Amino acid sequence: MARAFNGVSADSLPGVTWVKSRHSTADGNCVEVALLIGGEVALRNSRHPDGPALVYSRAEIAAFIAGVKDGEFDPIASY
Repeated sequence: MARAFNGVSADSLPGVTWVKSRHSTADGNCVEVALLIGGEVALRNSRHPDGPALVYSRAEIAAFIAGVKDGEFDPIASY
Protein backbone atom coordinates (compact mmCIF):
# COMPACT_ATOMS: atom_id res chain seq x y z
CA MET A 1 0.00 0.00 0.00
CA ALA A 2 1.23 3.49 -0.78
CA ARG A 3 1.82 5.86 2.11
CA ALA A 4 -1.45 7.36 3.36
CA PHE A 5 -1.73 11.11 3.80
CA ASN A 6 -3.82 13.32 6.07
CA GLY A 7 -7.36 13.79 4.91
CA VAL A 8 -7.44 10.50 3.03
CA SER A 9 -10.88 8.93 2.84
CA ALA A 10 -11.10 6.44 5.72
CA ASP A 11 -12.78 3.87 3.49
CA SER A 12 -9.75 3.95 1.16
CA LEU A 13 -7.56 2.33 3.84
CA PRO A 14 -7.96 -1.38 3.07
CA GLY A 15 -7.48 -4.11 5.62
CA VAL A 16 -7.39 -1.92 8.71
CA THR A 17 -9.20 -2.61 11.95
CA TRP A 18 -10.73 0.47 13.53
CA VAL A 19 -10.80 0.55 17.33
CA LYS A 20 -12.61 2.95 19.64
CA SER A 21 -12.38 3.44 23.36
CA ARG A 22 -14.67 1.57 25.71
CA HIS A 23 -15.24 5.06 27.18
CA SER A 24 -17.03 6.14 23.99
CA THR A 25 -20.39 7.78 24.55
CA ALA A 26 -23.61 5.89 23.83
CA ASP A 27 -24.42 8.22 20.91
CA GLY A 28 -21.18 7.26 19.16
CA ASN A 29 -19.13 10.40 19.78
CA CYS A 30 -15.66 8.98 19.66
CA VAL A 31 -12.39 8.95 17.79
CA GLU A 32 -11.39 5.63 16.25
CA VAL A 33 -7.81 4.58 15.56
CA ALA A 34 -6.25 2.04 13.20
CA LEU A 35 -2.70 0.83 12.75
CA LEU A 36 -1.71 1.06 9.08
CA ILE A 37 0.50 -1.40 7.24
CA GLY A 38 3.41 1.07 7.08
CA GLY A 39 3.33 1.62 10.84
CA GLU A 40 1.44 4.91 10.81
CA VAL A 41 -1.71 5.39 12.87
CA ALA A 42 -4.94 6.69 11.33
CA LEU A 43 -7.67 8.51 13.29
CA ARG A 44 -11.26 9.06 12.18
CA ASN A 45 -14.51 10.39 13.60
CA SER A 46 -16.72 7.42 14.52
CA ARG A 47 -19.85 9.37 13.45
CA HIS A 48 -18.40 9.67 9.92
CA PRO A 49 -16.66 6.35 9.22
CA ASP A 50 -16.36 7.08 5.50
CA GLY A 51 -15.07 10.61 6.10
CA PRO A 52 -11.48 11.78 6.24
CA ALA A 53 -8.82 10.07 8.32
CA LEU A 54 -5.83 11.86 9.78
CA VAL A 55 -2.58 9.92 9.64
CA TYR A 56 0.20 10.23 12.22
CA SER A 57 3.53 8.53 12.83
CA ARG A 58 3.78 6.15 15.77
CA ALA A 59 6.14 8.64 17.45
CA GLU A 60 3.52 11.40 17.15
CA ILE A 61 0.85 9.16 18.66
CA ALA A 62 3.22 8.06 21.46
CA ALA A 63 3.93 11.71 22.33
CA PHE A 64 0.20 12.50 22.36
CA ILE A 65 -0.62 9.51 24.57
CA ALA A 66 2.18 10.47 26.96
CA GLY A 67 0.68 13.97 27.19
CA VAL A 68 -2.76 12.51 27.92
CA LYS A 69 -1.34 10.28 30.65
CA ASP A 70 0.48 13.28 32.16
CA GLY A 71 -2.76 15.30 32.25
CA GLU A 72 -1.57 17.92 29.75
CA PHE A 73 -4.93 17.88 27.96
CA ASP A 74 -7.19 17.77 31.02
CA PRO A 75 -8.36 21.40 30.48
CA ILE A 76 -9.71 20.38 27.06
CA ALA A 77 -11.71 17.47 28.52
CA SER A 78 -13.28 19.63 31.21
CA TYR A 79 -15.32 21.80 28.81
